[in-house]
Amino acid sequence: MRLLIVEDDVETARYLASGLREEGHGCDVFHTGTEGLSAALGTEYDLIIIDRMLPELDGLSVVRTLRAEGHKTPVLVLSALAQVDDRVKGLRAGSDDYLTKPFAFSELLARIDALTRRVGGGEAGETQLVVGPLQLDLLTRTATRSGQEIPLLPREFRILEYFMRRAGRVVTRTMLLEGVWDYNFDPQTNVIDVHISRLRQKIDKGFDVPLLHTVRGAGYILKDGA
Repeated sequence: MRLLIVEDDVETARYLASGLREEGHGCDVFHTGTEGLSAALGTEYDLIIIDRMLPELDGLSVVRTLRAEGHKTPVLVLSALAQVDDRVKGLRAGSDDYLTKPFAFSELLARIDALTRRVGGGEAGETQLVVGPLQLDLLTRTATRSGQEIPLLPREFRILEYFMRRAGRVVTRTMLLEGVWDYNFDPQTNVIDVHISRLRQKIDKGFDVPLLHTVRGAGYILKDGA
């Protein structure tokens, strides 16, 4: 997933981004409410993690503005304000969840999973993606083809998820860079080719029908093999 983190404490922001990137997510990080709002309005994210107390514009004001603009991206508010009234205000402002500091990273991951299953891309409550013989379990983060488990690294899992959500459509290099990585590469870099080659080896090697195809001059496409 591509996540937006808005946190004014640099160390906390670094901790969040590092941990989430290790889980295979792309993260954009900003340190003020104004920057966070601008990013959220101009970029499509799967989830927003925002601190409540931010310089320039507080987190709840950011959430209210997003909801007023019709944005439905799930929002998780982080805050040291832990009273019941504080949590109620956070939820009534339009956030989908409210996590108090300090928190366990494992709980943060569980809440992210719950939010994206509930209101993320695809059908509500979606926990699996299926394209032909290929199946991706979003809960256990495992992939199988024709019942055979495919070992994937976190980044490979994210790339395959991105393809499966867009099965049958051409995915360009720029789309992959923006959707899977959280920073801008030169579009001509070979990082895409390296990861696609590894992923193709894992999901297609040993099977009669290839699923992941190169579209010359355009990008790549995942087909169901029918």
